[in-house]
Amino acid sequence: MLHQKVLVLDFGGQYNQLIARRVRDLGVYCELLPCDLSLEQIKAFSPIGIIFTGGPNSVYDEAAPRISPAVFSLGVPVLGICYGAQLIAHTLGGKVVHANKSEYGKREFSFVKQNPLSSNIPERSVCWMSHTDLVQDLPSGFETLASTQSCENALFGCEEKKIYGVQFHPEVVHSEYGNKLLENFLYLVCGAKGDWTMKNFAQEQVEKLRARIGSGKVLCAMSGGVDSAVAATLVHRAVGENLTCVFVDHGLHRKDEPEEVMRVFKEGMGMNLIKADAGERFLGALRGVTDPEKKRHIIGDLFIRVFEEEAKKIGKVDFLAQGTIYPDVIESGKGKSAVIKSHHNVGGLPDVIDFKEIVEPLRDLFKDEVRRVGLELGLPENIVRRQPCPGPALAIRIMGEVTREKLETVRDADAIFREEIARAGLSEDIWQYFAVLTDSKTVGVQGDFRTYENVIALRAVTSVDAMTADWARIPFEVLEKTSVRITNEVEHANRVVYDITSKPPATIEWE
Repeated sequence: MLHQKVLVLDFGGQYNQLIARRVRDLGVYCELLPCDLSLEQIKAFSPIGIIFTGGPNSVYDEAAPRISPAVFSLGVPVLGICYGAQLIAHTLGGKVVHANKSEYGKREFSFVKQNPLSSNIPERSVCWMSHTDLVQDLPSGFETLASTQSCENALFGCEEKKIYGVQFHPEVVHSEYGNKLLENFLYLVCGAKGDWTMKNFAQEQVEKLRARIGSGKVLCAMSGGVDSAVAATLVHRAVGENLTCVFVDHGLHRKDEPEEVMRVFKEGMGMNLIKADAGERFLGALRGVTDPEKKRHIIGDLFIRVFEEEAKKIGKVDFLAQGTIYPDVIESGKGKSAVIKSHHNVGGLPDVIDFKEIVEPLRDLFKDEVRRVGLELGLPENIVRRQPCPGPALAIRIMGEVTREKLETVRDADAIFREEIARAGLSEDIWQYFAVLTDSKTVGVQGDFRTYENVIALRAVTSVDAMTADWARIPFEVLEKTSVRITNEVEHANRVVYDITSKPPATIEWE
């Protein structure tokens, strides 16, 4: 099935992935691609609509990214957001100036003329502004559609050409009716049919995998995380026993995770799943290591070595399956935004494994879409909704050297925290939550005895895409229950603190 497609051109703004996710959530397939695509590449994409993202530049800067005016003659609807809106105005003969008064945060805007984008949106509502430049004079044929107190052209457009520019950010949750504005653009302007659903994706992907792999043999590294779990399940639906999964148990997982992975996928789903018990090797390699980056490298390198050893036992396979997802591809440099980090799933494949091709069934999906596919495939909620966890797992939630005793302490504290969050019904409201074993010890009193034990830090954040995050306002009674249980039930812990730092300036993880 050929889906309708929207092209999101990336001009380097911080919310660019979020724009693409919003479009997908509204039932329309889209891709986030560099803004320097040629006109022929844009035509070949055959979009029903084009969205220009925001970006850090000013349109009058010499090095600012541009767009060919010919894009506006393709007959394809265009929506420019923030820098994208300014670029539309600048390219088509309008005037962009430095604002006398910059706008950041929540602002009220009001429509001055009804138009397709205003359908079913109140005349006045709240939007999220973030700009130092603004459009002062509109190009010929364009008119003002909405304004704020400081920005006359908060929304402008040419209905005849189906070209619109919006100065605020409709993609962020702070814009009260931003999602509706995007929906109006997609359905009322672009004529979208809403043919992008995860049920359709799952069915189509299984058929594609079956046709591509045929009777070939497939190898997959099963980490226990949602990405590898869903990828493996899709491949298993397609080829059955021709899939072999390897689960490397490095001894650093959260409580009961290895047992759960084996129970769900080997016993429950009948997958050919091999468990490599390597906990002692990882602990030995980490002995005396305190630097977090060194920990990461040791764990990553050893994981590959163990996986290779198991793969050699299996012998030649035709395909290597990976749980690469769309943000991995974007962050590894596919988009215009700076490379954030290199992902092991995108290049750097182990040369020792003898395989012909790689299959990445989730390569086009965002994390929330992966979770929805998992539910469509019938995976248990506790697997699909599992908290994100970095590859090095608890090793980087222990400050300093990793030891067996420290692992048990942080593992038990983390399990208690997750249990209490679930009991309070907060699991769906918090992006990520976990316990950290700090490298600080404090004096305490337990029973009639003085103690000198570890400080456990609790971390919980709300976020949309993990690029920015705010600390979660967990009710005090939930924090109290968690603290009481940890100090009573967990050995070598006598104090609990709660991290109330947002990202930025902090990161979500402590190491």
